[in-house]
Amino acid sequence: FRFIAPVVPADGNGLSGQALCDALQNFRIEDAVPDLNAQQYDFRTDPFEPSRVWFTSRGTGTNTGPVFGALPASGKKYEGPPQTNSLTFNAQGEVTKMTIGYVMDKEVGTTGGLGGIFGVLYSIGYGLPFPEAQPW
Repeated sequence: FRFIAPVVPADGNGLSGQALCDALQNFRIEDAVPDLNAQQYDFRTDPFEPSRVWFTSRGTGTNTGPVFGALPASGKKYEGPPQTNSLTFNAQGEVTKMTIGYVMDKEVGTTGGLGGIFGVLYSIGYGLPFPEAQPW
């Protein structure tokens, strides 16, 4: 399994399933935004890669819980821009690759054009302090 996003290296590796689970556990986004709704839609099979399914997401939520388990809730709302994501399956039906966070219109939403977890954190007032996690 490989997880790939705009700022996650895709040099043939990306993040492993365990590395992805560890990262998500550290972010604790479900605690920070308990009403997070990914709003995934427009599922379609890739005509050139039939084992790949593309879909769009345009999430929403409100920061009502602690961020990173320690920082106070800001009460700010997250409205994601439309983002393209994909799942690639092997012959056994297992997901072998997941891509997320490719923003389709950076003027939509409250993320400053950021996708994935960086967009959620920026929207709720806790953008991370490095260039890739800041609006362009």
